[in-house]
Parts: sequence; structure tokens; C-alpha cells
Amino acid sequence: MVETRAKISTVDPVWDQITTEAQEAVRSEPLMGGLVHACILHHKSLEKALSYRIAAKLASNEMSMVVLREIADTAYQENPDLVKAARADLVAVYERDPACHRLLQPILYFKGYQAMQGYRVAHWLWSQGKTDLAYFFQMRISEIFGIDIHPGARIGRGIMIDHAHSIVIGETAVVGDNVSMLHSVTLGGTGKEEEDRHPKIEDGVLIGAGAKVLGNIRVGHCSRIAAGSVVLSEVPPCKTVAGIPAKIVGEAGCDQPAVSMDHMLGPDAG
Repeated sequence: MVETRAKISTVDPVWDQITTEAQEAVRSEPLMGGLVHACILHHKSLEKALSYRIAAKLASNEMSMVVLREIADTAYQENPDLVKAARADLVAVYERDPACHRLLQPILYFKGYQAMQGYRVAHWLWSQGKTDLAYFFQMRISEIFGIDIHPGARIGRGIMIDHAHSIVIGETAVVGDNVSMLHSVTLGGTGKEEEDRHPKIEDGVLIGAGAKVLGNIRVGHCSRIAAGSVVLSEVPPCKTVAGIPAKIVGEAGCDQPAVSMDHMLGPDAG
């Protein structure tokens, strides 16, 4: 009975689904076999696949894939919360992105997901006092994915970054759980102050493409920021803001805007 329980406890439905999708992908397109085997089928768990994928994408002449993979493996071993966050991010992308039809896709193809997992390793390094390694990860993530997230930023679980190009998140920014954002979003400062200078984004917020949130301001939970807006002041919970500078134009429109991904303003907006 003990042996049976041990076997049951090792079952991982998410990883099983990913490997099943990987096998189907190889059958459907044999030319993808080398990539899919290297990234998915040669590994026994999601964290092993992610450490390989992160290292393969970020390796350079300055830092080998072997070294980067050892760093990522150590991070996952010492902080299992990184794996939980990676799973939550994966589910978030699968559920919210209409272009995502398989759990396999973000791991292989979506730079928003890949960059977020690289950031999570960088943040772990930062928390361990390994600042130079953390900065190296930040640099390579920016160079490879076009996404610049300071390793000191604090970001929750269930993050979905759609398209993901030109994302900038500053050092003292805080992003809650279940946040969705599109490309060209900036969570930045407003000057050269060195203290707490970046936005605080609460749970469930939806940030539209090209939006800029600047300064040490709070964006309340389950609010929406319309595409192209510049937010310079606090946003109450469950509101929609739009414009330059952004102003409240209505309610959020639903309980979970980051999940519904509804960017459309109501007829009374503006």
C-alpha cells in the first residue's frame, strides 16, 4: 500500500498533458522532433524542462548553457514556489490567450511566458544576494526577448503577458497575482529618486497595450487600464481608467477583467 501511494503521489496531470501534446506534435510534424525532444520529452518534470529552456534561450559566449541550467536547477530545488508560480503562469496563458491552444505552446514559443520564468530565477538570485548573476539574467532576457524586468521587482503568480514586446518593469515595482498585460507596458518611475519609486499593481488588474504607469502609485485590484493610457495617480479598485493623463471613465465591467481580457470601453466612456 505504501508503494502504491508513493506512485500515486508522483502523478502530475499538467506534465502528463504537456508530454502528451509534445508526442502529438512530433507525430504531426516530424521536423519538430529534435526541438520537442530536447525541450520536453527528454525531461521528467516541468521544472527540468523549464531550466533547460531558460538556459538554452539565455546562453551566450559569456555564460554557457550548462552553467545557466545549473543555476536554474538550483533555484527550483531551493525554492519550490518558483515551480508553483511557473504552473500558475502557464495556466493563465492557456486560459486567457485565445492564440494558446495547448499547454505546450508557452514553453516552446511564447516569449512572454519564457521571459517571466527567466525573471523568476533572476529574482531568486537577487533575493540570495547574487546581484551580478541577477543582472546578467536581466540583461540576457532583455536582449533575447525584448522584455526588461528588474530582478528586484516583485511579481505574483498567474501572470499573462500577451505578445510581450517592449515590457519594462522597474526595480521597486510590485505586481500582484492574476495580472494580465499586453505589449509595450511600462511600470516605471518619474525621476532619479532612489527610494520606492515604481507602481504597485494589485491582484486581477488588466493593463492594455502601450499603457504607462509611472511613479509610486497604487492601481487597485480588478481595475482596467485602457490601451495607450498614461497613469500618474492612484486608481481605485474595480475601475476603468483611460487617457493622457488617465482618468476614471467607468467601472471595471466585470469581476475579473484580467481573466476576461475585455479591453473595450463602454458606450459612456470618455
